Amino acid sequence: MKTPEFASLESLENSIGHHFQRPELLRLALMHSSRAREMEAAEAAHAPVRDNEQLEFLGDAVLGFVTSDELYRRFPGFAEGQFSKLRAHLVSSRHLAQVAQRLQLGEFLALGRGEERSGGRSKTALLVNALEAVVAAVYLDGGLEAARQFIVQCVLSPELQQLEMQGGPGVPTGDYKSTLQEAVYATGHCQPLYALVKEAGPEHRKTFTVEVRLHRGGSATADFVAQAMGTTKKRAEQDAARLAVEYLRSLPAASSSKEATERSRPDR
Repeated sequence: MKTPEFASLESLENSIGHHFQRPELLRLALMHSSRAREMEAAEAAHAPVRDNEQLEFLGDAVLGFVTSDELYRRFPGFAEGQFSKLRAHLVSSRHLAQVAQRLQLGEFLALGRGEERSGGRSKTALLVNALEAVVAAVYLDGGLEAARQFIVQCVLSPELQQLEMQGGPGVPTGDYKSTLQEAVYATGHCQPLYALVKEAGPEHRKTFTVEVRLHRGGSATADFVAQAMGTTKKRAEQDAARLAVEYLRSLPAASSSKEATERSRPDR
């Protein structure tokens, strides 16, 4: 007998882009342990009722493999560090929870009464686990190619397109300042300096202009200055940092290292 939360999964299948030959796999992917334990108790079952934890384990592995393979195919010029950083972002709990929310997975979860009362349908951990379990269910039902299509279409491509629009697939949204902080060490620069140089517009629609300066060790003169404007100071800082990252990446590695060494000598 179907439980109420499993009355119809057709809309979820439409969102996933895969219609199950074995719909019990999708139902299992949505079965949280709290609901499974309640069903065991209510039915006085001698055999345990399965939950989605095993599928979650498998789905995590399939997701990691497909993500690595897709990045390898899309970005043949990437270094290992770039692959690792972008993959970590794409399989992060924060990103996967956003994907699960877009798919409205929370509405289809089979939860125990306690989890239901505590807002389990919107909990990040439950949503991420369910999404990974759904990946496994698609894999077991349709094979690796079906799982790949689901992962690429629902998990990877929308986010990669968004990142590319914001300045490049190698840097997750909002991470340019961190990337710049790491990059300055490789080129002999001091930590970047940010300054708010302009604030304009009415209170409800302000714009902020932020300047970032890069100095090499021992030099009082900045060898790179960039300004960026945004609707918040944080956004302006990130955009300015992006410009600085692009500048540092344009520097020849060998000459940058040599110049950094020479400028750090005491007699300079």
